[in-house]
Amino acid sequence: MGYREQLRDLIELEARPVHKIGHQPRLYALTQQIAARFDIPHSYDDDVVFASAYLHDLGVFVGHRPEDPDELAAWDNVAYACERAPRILRSVGFPEEKIDHVLACIREHQAKDDPQSLEAALLRDADILEQLGAIGIMRTVAKVGSDTRFHTFLDARNALAQALNELPGKLLLRAAKELSAQKIALQFAFLEKLDEEAGEYLG
Repeated sequence: MGYREQLRDLIELEARPVHKIGHQPRLYALTQQIAARFDIPHSYDDDVVFASAYLHDLGVFVGHRPEDPDELAAWDNVAYACERAPRILRSVGFPEEKIDHVLACIREHQAKDDPQSLEAALLRDADILEQLGAIGIMRTVAKVGSDTRFHTFLDARNALAQALNELPGKLLLRAAKELSAQKIALQFAFLEKLDEEAGEYLG
């Protein structure tokens, strides 16, 4: 069994709550969609992109992150993922010379970050796209009641509105910007209809 299959199996075991299992394969698929729009689609290291896509969120899984609310509020899930990733990668036979590059991609995958490689930019833009559109809506609403930031539907609605206002402008790659257009339109229409139907009683 190759390292990709082993990483997939690991995430299927570790991703909790169970709805988090889908994020990693969707994220990697988005990197492929973005890359396919480049003139030279294989001018980057896909091994690095795959590994970082599957390991970047290890620190947000139940069983890895703290359960205490105060500890969770101060939790650095990226640092945790970077600490755990090298041992995992070595255990599945991932090329040693590529491990530091995987760690750099994980460190630079958030919207606030400034990626220093094409691999990191692919991962970061794909992660932003995962927070928009139908999937972004589903992922956000699924957090209501299970995430300390989301107590009510109104919390989810406000987070979706904030994402719509802030995230599209952070995309770096032209191909990712093109892919975001339909997601942005869908999310805008959803919020408009939600406000119309719920009025002041979303709760």
